[in-house]
Amino acid sequence: MEKHHLVIIGSGASGLTAAIYASRAQLEPVLFEGFLSGTVGGQLMTTTDVENFPGFPNGILGPELIDRMKQQAIRFGTKIIPEDVVQVDLKKYPFIIIGNKTRIETESLIVASGALANRLDVPGTRNGELWQKGVTACAVCDGAAPIFRNKDLFVIGGGDSAVEEAIFLTKYAKKVYLVHRRDVLRASKIMTQRAMNHPKISVLWNRILVRVEGEEIVERVILENTLTHQQEKINAGGVFFAIGHTPNVSFLDRQLKVTEQGYLWVSPGTTQTSVEGVFAAGDVQDSLYRQAITAAGSGCMAALEAIKWLAHQGITE
Repeated sequence: MEKHHLVIIGSGASGLTAAIYASRAQLEPVLFEGFLSGTVGGQLMTTTDVENFPGFPNGILGPELIDRMKQQAIRFGTKIIPEDVVQVDLKKYPFIIIGNKTRIETESLIVASGALANRLDVPGTRNGELWQKGVTACAVCDGAAPIFRNKDLFVIGGGDSAVEEAIFLTKYAKKVYLVHRRDVLRASKIMTQRAMNHPKISVLWNRILVRVEGEEIVERVILENTLTHQQEKINAGGVFFAIGHTPNVSFLDRQLKVTEQGYLWVSPGTTQTSVEGVFAAGDVQDSLYRQAITAAGSGCMAALEAIKWLAHQGITE
């Protein structure tokens, strides 16, 4: 069985940034780029124009940004394994990482497996339909895009995140409709008041999204009243899912401590998890920001902490 100083699980912005820093420190890290049913390269692979990543004043396509990070990591000596990680054993040391075909022992580990934005399985919103063509799950990431400006936008959800996204979108939208399946929001009282008092936000009570229509981009939504079951077709310029995220942690088999929301717990101000020598970076441990730049920043932190930890153990110089 191969043995390495560092294994990185995940090939999004956090994992690749960690790989760049670790490989420049001559750790020769191994990075598993596939993850179960997730997308190789993380959520940026399903994003079109990325306009808020520093250094790209004219924007850059999400897949191109990830490919540049990957090539940079490879240039400095990262070994990429195109496999899913199906199991890890953190009870033994060195830790054991099991991929589809590959088994590796590692003296340290960075988990950068990300989180998937929850989406409803609604016709018109799926991959290959209007996803990322006016349908998205991140207002902060995509809301400023030209296709959404001065349009009627629909936010699906009823919690604090949904209200926050709706308020954010009012900067660009003609009108924001908050679609909620009940007659009261799950959001906190203060956030509910902000939504109710905002002149550009209307809450559509007892409604569910049943279809999104459009030729090349979103043009209409079909909503159904949960009480009367009547449907209505409304012109729309965009649909934003705000119904939470699911961290990719199932493969860890509860060997690491998680927060109440299911994200990996890290010691405050660090990327150190509940198991010494195991670090977490990116959206798998971030329930608040969930941006490419913060993911990359935590990937840098995780690599630097892993480098320091290995040196303190006398494993590396």
